[in-house]
Amino acid sequence: MPGLTVAPTPFPKDLPTHPLMVIDFALIQAGDIHEQNRLWEAATSLGFWYLKHHTAIDEVNDMFDMGAETLALPLSEKMKFEQGDEGDSFGYKAKGKVATDKFGTLDTVEFFNVAQDDALAWPRAVHRTYPSTANARMEDTIIPFTRKSMNVNDTLLAIFERRLGLPEGTFAELHLTSVPSGSEARCIKTPPNQDKAGIGAHTDFGTLSIVHNRLGGLQVLPPGTETWLYIKPLPGHAICNVGDTLAIFSGGILRSNVHRVMPPPGEQSRFERYSIAFFTRPNNDVVLRALSEKSQMIADAVARAPEGQFETNSTAGEWVQRRIRNLRLKSRAGWLASLGTEHGGVGTPSPPTSSPIIPSGELAPHSPVEASA
Repeated sequence: MPGLTVAPTPFPKDLPTHPLMVIDFALIQAGDIHEQNRLWEAATSLGFWYLKHHTAIDEVNDMFDMGAETLALPLSEKMKFEQGDEGDSFGYKAKGKVATDKFGTLDTVEFFNVAQDDALAWPRAVHRTYPSTANARMEDTIIPFTRKSMNVNDTLLAIFERRLGLPEGTFAELHLTSVPSGSEARCIKTPPNQDKAGIGAHTDFGTLSIVHNRLGGLQVLPPGTETWLYIKPLPGHAICNVGDTLAIFSGGILRSNVHRVMPPPGEQSRFERYSIAFFTRPNNDVVLRALSEKSQMIADAVARAPEGQFETNSTAGEWVQRRIRNLRLKSRAGWLASLGTEHGGVGTPSPPTSSPIIPSGELAPHSPVEASA
């Protein structure tokens, strides 16, 4: 099941879903202006989009297999690599270790994270060591997946950089591979037949996220509503989204939207749900603040926001560590303290400034119709 490219049962036809724009990475790489306009529209509205032709299909399938092997290890073996309660992100997280809502309800998922720094430095350990199943697949699976994911996100960031009016290389300087960061690859497993959230409502900690899944469960809360809508998995498509730090850097022009992971819907709930993700995060020593001095567009957005909204007084490393540590408190207070930019905290997006955009374009439609690939 983990390495399959299609779900064993279809996504239910009668569930409300949110359509996402389908962005063609091949066109993005080719410099297609129309596709860049559409990417910008997606990132400044919901902050989520599908990505097709992302070049990492084989690596993603291998990551599903590697993740299943690792998460099938005995709990006693996995716990040797547990993250702990001090805010560390890399390593293993057992289920029931973090709160998912204001009532302190505990999560139902387990996952493990491999640091980008450790993958790139292999076999030298920068942050920590990993289970034998991950080590055995480091060179042929984890490292290629990490490098291709980095290339995707770096390519997208270069487009956002230009649209924001930032000097060339601004985002690259904030995400150097020579400086430690929180960037990581993740494999997540949700047991079958669950009835509560696997991962509670949140915004992502970092810059950009890429998620690959076979079964439903991911939900978004569209801006200005209180209705959760499913994001339907599409074969061969990744789901990408903007994270907190990119929302902060851009003065809220790029949107970090609230989302959560629920049990797979309908007949899909009978199966274990795996997903593979890659999170790009700034270097640990980068101070999270709007880049107003580098872009007039960002300065204008910040001027419209409440004073100090995009001044976190925190480095990227502190930001991630604090949010993880608060979640691990397994309480209402911890969950509230862990919330990201769109829960009323720093970085809540302001309305985007004007930019040349071609309206709408290709959307992945509501169930049951598949988007063209």
